[in-house]
Amino acid sequence: MDDGSGEAPVRKVIVHRRVPTQRRPRRARARRALTGLRRSFTQPAFPSPAFTGRDRLVRTWGASLAPWRLAAVGVIMILVLTFAWVRLFHLGPPSIEDLRRAAGVDEWQTLPIGVKDDQPGIAERDPVDGSWRGFDIDIAYMIAEDLGFRRQEVRFYGIESEDRARMEATDLDGNPVPVKLVIASFSITEERERMPNVMFSQSYLHTEQSVITLKGHDKVASLEEFRDKTVCSLSSSTSAKTADDSRARLRQRNRVSECFDLLNLEEVDAVTTDAAILGGYKARYKDKYDHWDLGLDKTEAWGVSVGANAALRDLVNITLYRSWKDPKDARWEQAYEKNILPETVPNKTADGKPVPLARPQQPVTARPRVRELPWEEVVP
Repeated sequence: MDDGSGEAPVRKVIVHRRVPTQRRPRRARARRALTGLRRSFTQPAFPSPAFTGRDRLVRTWGASLAPWRLAAVGVIMILVLTFAWVRLFHLGPPSIEDLRRAAGVDEWQTLPIGVKDDQPGIAERDPVDGSWRGFDIDIAYMIAEDLGFRRQEVRFYGIESEDRARMEATDLDGNPVPVKLVIASFSITEERERMPNVMFSQSYLHTEQSVITLKGHDKVASLEEFRDKTVCSLSSSTSAKTADDSRARLRQRNRVSECFDLLNLEEVDAVTTDAAILGGYKARYKDKYDHWDLGLDKTEAWGVSVGANAALRDLVNITLYRSWKDPKDARWEQAYEKNILPETVPNKTADGKPVPLARPQQPVTARPRVRELPWEEVVP
């Protein structure tokens, strides 16, 4: 519109701009979608009941008790470990150190052992040089070694059969000598185990009873054939009882060599005792005696007597178990091969049948109860 001023009119143009709708960034939308997806997996299918004040109180108390719970668990673990320790070291079996202390081994300067001195192949003393040899002697050295004694610290004393239960040997002058061990072809029997001063280890040799006569005697199959005849055996021996039961006239001696003296003089008709003992005489005097197998079912199991020293018995059993269990320990086998095995060849009856002297394997030995820590192997 012209207002008469001659100037071009200025028009006011009001432009109404359209304000665009505010958009969320794509990243925010993606985050929200991911959050929703997580909630769909974590939230229960059904709404939880309202979170009450009691629930808050319980959770608050639970949070405050958490340290006490951890402490209680720790105390329980300590108590369990303490009980296990007490059970192992105070209520459990003794250790080898405990056994040595109880037996008194560490206080001994020497180890006196009662053995036989007139049994070839088993235990005998050389009258010329005074040396000892035989299967029982080697077993004694084996036990002494494990007890911590050197060979020169072992003292052997001759012991008679009736003195074995008393643990009393004699020296060369005939004086009585108390001994710590008796390893003297001593058979384990229930009657002997009931004696107050006799306690046996597990057996270390199995043999059986047999009989010897002079060369040329009629064939012998049983002791019954010596009824009303004279038979010599060792005093207080299991063989003497068997001979007595057969109605033979029994003469008893404390030394088997004394029985052979009577046989050589023909004052007795036979000598009977364990085959492992008689085998040594037959092997030494091949042309003088006949050795006969009686075929008895009873096994003579030899054991080590320790008197009333239970801890010493357990230590001896540990040695016997190690020797039986450990394939690297061949001391028993060496003792057998050295002393008894060579005697098996000449020990045949007059008709050529072999006479069994002793079983060539060490008797099965039960594992002694000894305390061991998990990383130790005191007993294999």
